Amino acid sequence: MDGDRRGWLLCLLSGAVFAVCMAGTTLPTPLYGLYQEKFGFSELIVTVVYAVYAFGVIGVLLLAGDASDAVGRRPVLLAGLGFSALSAVCFLCATGLGWLYAGRLLSGLSAGLFTGAATAYVMELAPRGGTSRATFVATAANMGGLGCGPLLAGILGQYAPWPLYLSFAVHLALVAASAVVLARLPETVRERRPLSTVRPQKPALPAQVRPVFGPAAAASFVGFALFGVFTSVSPAFLAQSLDVHNRAVSGLVVALAFFASTAGQLLVGRFGVGRSLPLGCVGLLAGLALLAGALYWDLLALVVLSAVVGGCGQGLAFRGALSAVAGASPADRRAAVISTLFVVAYAGISVPVIGVGVLAGPMGLEGAGLVFIACMAVLVSTAGVYLLRRPVAAGN
Repeated sequence: MDGDRRGWLLCLLSGAVFAVCMAGTTLPTPLYGLYQEKFGFSELIVTVVYAVYAFGVIGVLLLAGDASDAVGRRPVLLAGLGFSALSAVCFLCATGLGWLYAGRLLSGLSAGLFTGAATAYVMELAPRGGTSRATFVATAANMGGLGCGPLLAGILGQYAPWPLYLSFAVHLALVAASAVVLARLPETVRERRPLSTVRPQKPALPAQVRPVFGPAAAASFVGFALFGVFTSVSPAFLAQSLDVHNRAVSGLVVALAFFASTAGQLLVGRFGVGRSLPLGCVGLLAGLALLAGALYWDLLALVVLSAVVGGCGQGLAFRGALSAVAGASPADRRAAVISTLFVVAYAGISVPVIGVGVLAGPMGLEGAGLVFIACMAVLVSTAGVYLLRRPVAAGN
């Protein structure tokens, strides 16, 4: 019993470190309006600054996605915390756009290093037989951390002094505390290899995975694209169209989407993978419809409902997608296939979001949002219909 308690304590501590790192990646969300006022840039630049993060994540996944398998979990996670700290420093020192680009890129590098390594670390530190519970800890740390970032920055940005600095100073302190905690946690990789043995990973799709991967990837792409729009342009929409200038409210709306995703991922255990993917597509479609209504009628209630419903759909679809492609993959190619799915998902955070920024100039934010919603609705509907006709086997 004592061994189990110690194992769960270590698991929870590693999950807390995971959450701190991920919170840093969404910290600037409710503050973009202030940066626009300070540096005088357009909505397009907001989306580009946001999307730079995804390029950092994708680069790490492709170039060093399996680094922690070679050199150990702790060195990789400590490097991730280092990038997270440097990102906070960039935002603290920001005197122009270059600092924001650098901060977002460093934030993407930290998330890329943490995404796979921290998930594995949390599960490995859990007591034997606790895989299911440890998976929830990792999921809650990941999505919960992403949700806590805008919530913290929104509250401090609205009700505390130094709105562009205090949240990053707080995060820097949390990163320092996390590094101390991480240094005291045990290493779980027993046979380590030199960093020179790490090789870039090419996207890989064995033949038996392709029928599952297409619709799973489409649903993941749409889910992450919806999150991308919420975390990049929803604060501007709330301010410009709904006259909601309270940064705490903006942060809460974005946080709700991530918290709902955590709930959606928990429901996969109840529904099973075979039903979770099409149900997730339905949830995403409903979330997109609610967001379209919010844009058309300028209703805050519909924005909130869109965050909750769309977030839950994203959680169902993405965890279902991960389970489906992992179950269909041969054991010796599984990591590469999962990395490929993450690359597609993070492309969803960047490409459509920049598209919204490009269209916002000539069409306005509402028009650009409606075009985005139409495109994503077609994509997720196609994936959903395919999954209903060819459901994923329950055994996956």
